[in-house]
Amino acid sequence: MLTVGLTGGIAAGKSTITKRLRELGALTADADQLSREAVEPGTPALARIRERFGDGVIGEDGHLDRAALGAIVFADDAARADLNAIVHPAVGALTALRRAEAAATGPDAVFVYDVPLLVETGGRRDFDVVIVAEAPEEVRIDRLMRLRGLSREEAERRIASQASDEERRAIADIVIDTGGTLEETLSQTDAAWRRIRGSA
Repeated sequence: MLTVGLTGGIAAGKSTITKRLRELGALTADADQLSREAVEPGTPALARIRERFGDGVIGEDGHLDRAALGAIVFADDAARADLNAIVHPAVGALTALRRAEAAATGPDAVFVYDVPLLVETGGRRDFDVVIVAEAPEEVRIDRLMRLRGLSREEAERRIASQASDEERRAIADIVIDTGGTLEETLSQTDAAWRRIRGSA
């Protein structure tokens, strides 16, 4: 099995690339989605979060109240470290499960893991190939304002909190520029797929 790490900054077009690779035959997983699954009601991770942070971070429906938890951990480095110590191993276990499921489909499988913080977590070694989705900052700011309703200031703050384009390019095997048309992004993704399959 070939493992591919797909990364890029917020609003850089990773989801579009993932969707296309899935259409072409890749088996995919999304770190953000796994992070949500790891703290679903009934999971050990959610129980530990409740134990550490109190009932105030659990909504009436039994789900994690992300806003309430965020208000705590973004103001307190120790609290954030405690949260990461709970969530990261749970996400790691789910990731390993998805990889194993992909590997079980056969030696020709291509497993693509959409992981926004690949640079920040030093995870390059976990992948045979790294694809970086990249778009000019102004394009990303516009997407965040239009599609997610963020203010310009909040969009700029979120982009600035992540790794730089230069840091991502330094670990990239393939860079896909998503700043143009959808057709241009898909064409580059198709070319990346052919390259990946050729190296499998």
